[in-house]
Order: sequence, then C-alpha cells, then structure tokens
Amino acid sequence: MVALLSFAEAIADSEQFSKRHLLLGNGFSIACRPDIFHYGSLFSAADFTNHPELVKVFDVLKTQDFEVAIKHLEAGSLLTSIYARGHVDVAAKMQADATALKEILLTAIAGNHPDVPSEIPNEKFWACRRFLNLFLGPSNDGQVYTLNYDLLLYWTLMHEDNPLSEVVVLATNDGFGNDEDDPMADYVVWQGEVGAHNARVHFLHGALHLFDAGTELQKYTWIRTNDRLIDQARRAINDNKYPLFVTEGSSSQKKAKIRHNAYLYQGFKQLTANASQGKHCFFILGHSLADNDDHILRRLGTGRFRKLYVSLFGDPELPGNQQIVAKANKLVAMRNDRFPLDVSFYNAATANPWAFA
Repeated sequence: MVALLSFAEAIADSEQFSKRHLLLGNGFSIACRPDIFHYGSLFSAADFTNHPELVKVFDVLKTQDFEVAIKHLEAGSLLTSIYARGHVDVAAKMQADATALKEILLTAIAGNHPDVPSEIPNEKFWACRRFLNLFLGPSNDGQVYTLNYDLLLYWTLMHEDNPLSEVVVLATNDGFGNDEDDPMADYVVWQGEVGAHNARVHFLHGALHLFDAGTELQKYTWIRTNDRLIDQARRAINDNKYPLFVTEGSSSQKKAKIRHNAYLYQGFKQLTANASQGKHCFFILGHSLADNDDHILRRLGTGRFRKLYVSLFGDPELPGNQQIVAKANKLVAMRNDRFPLDVSFYNAATANPWAFA
C-alpha cells in the first residue's frame, strides 16, 4: 500500500531542504483545460485525412518532427531538376505537400491550445501564481522545469496579480532579453549560456512561443504583440521560423535533439546541476514517469539530492499509478549508496495549481 501525502504535507516536509525545484508534466495543463490537453503529441493530434500520403513521409524519415518533414520536402523539390529531370509535376507536388504540412501543423497547434490568455479565467492564473510562489517566490530560490510545450506556464508568469487582494512576487527569468540590434522588436532573443546562467524557468522540450530563426532563438511575447497564437505561428512559419519543441519520439531521439540545440541543452544542464545538490529537493507534478522521458528522469536517478516528491492522481492502486511508483523505485535503485534517494508520493488533487488557495 502506497502512503500518500497531501501536497501541504509534502511542502511542510520539504522545508528541511535549502531549495525545492519543480518538474511539470502534461497533468499540469490537463488540470487547467482537460478538454484540449488530453493528447500525447502534436503528431497524434494532427489530421492527415485530406493528405494521407504525408504520413508515409514521416514513416520514411523515421520521425514525427514536423520541421524535419517540411524541410525534407522543400529540399527534395529543389533536387528534382537533377534526379527527376523533366518531372516538374514531382517538384510541384512536393512543394504543395510542404505547404499542406505547414497548415496541418498550424491547425494542430490552434485546435489543441487556447488562442489567447483571456480564454483562461483570471482566477485560475492567480491561483497558479500562488502555487508557483512555493518554487519561484522570494522564500525559495528554486527553479521550474516543464516538459510541456504549451503556453500556460508562460502566460501565468506574465499574468498580472489580483488587484483586489494580493501581489505574488515570482522570479520569471528564462534567459531571454531584448535583441541588441532591434530592442523594440515583437520578440526577445535567448541571451546564450552566460546570459541564461540565472534563469529560473526552463522549457526543457521547447515551447510554442519559441521560434528557431536560424541565427538566433526568438521568443514571441504576448505583451508586445497581443497576437492570437495561430496568427503568431502562421507568420513565423511563413518566414521559415519553426516552433522549437521536442514532443515526439523515444527518449534517445529527444535527447539527440536537446544536445543539438544550445537553449535546450542549457536547460538540461541546469536540471543536472541542481539534481547534484545534496541540500535540494525536487517535486514532480502531473508526469507519468514514462520511458520516453528517461533522458530527464535518469538525471534525477543519478543525482545527489536526497528527496523526491511525486504526484499520483486518483487511487494509488490504479495500474497507471502503480507504474509510476515502480518507475520511481527504479530511480531510487540508480543511486550510489553514498547519496541515497528517498521518494514520497502526494495526492495531485490536493496540489491543483489552478485552484490553489
């Protein structure tokens, strides 16, 4: 029988540590909008009904990454004049499919995400800010890591506090700042490893407001644009800037993409560094500890921090929760005897960040 703490009990127990850090999974977003966030990836949410042949492109390339598929189609269309000389229709078809794939990606993004922050009630944002205060507030110099690529965390950090009752001070540094060449741009840019050293918020798998512009990583800011998500994404993709997110594939495939992107790898190193601190502790909320995120979980299992608090939703004896318990115990077994890891489980319903009092 699994002993289940309340979230308040877990927080009280964590007071013995100098810092508490938070790792968010999809349950964080589901708790806010269960109607649209119950899906595993954009690929699984995409509708290929009118273009079934495009699924074969992903199969051949052994990827579920939209950017990879689009760029291969566009590059391939340019090469047909060499390898399929005289078949102009092939190049046109590949270009048309690349365009169609962009629209499928945009539709998947827009159909599975609130369009603007105002679609989320203010009360939910204020509650979530109170929740995040336990990790990003003045009394705790912790960090928040999210495996989600949606904008709910970002919107919460940017949201104004309740003017009638409270002000919640949160550290919001994510390593981005003004573009020195265009400080009034609609976006800010990642400041690099040195500039990101003091970042407190990390999108470990990227996010829908982060766009790879080739020479820099840009973060489109709601405050500066007030654009709907779909309009922002369409404009960026039409400029050959793609949202930076890692939601598809196995743990090894995700790790490979992380290692080849400076921003993602910096967040990964920050998590690793904090996991190596013996006086810190970690909370996991809304994550199933699935194998496809082993590249992250192993850093917790092989770290030196002493206490891990893991959320369970519903009856602890449910098969899904038993799998989480078993995986958490595997993390414990990874530890060197000199740095043992203790795991406690808490009731996710008592930690509901979107109704946190």
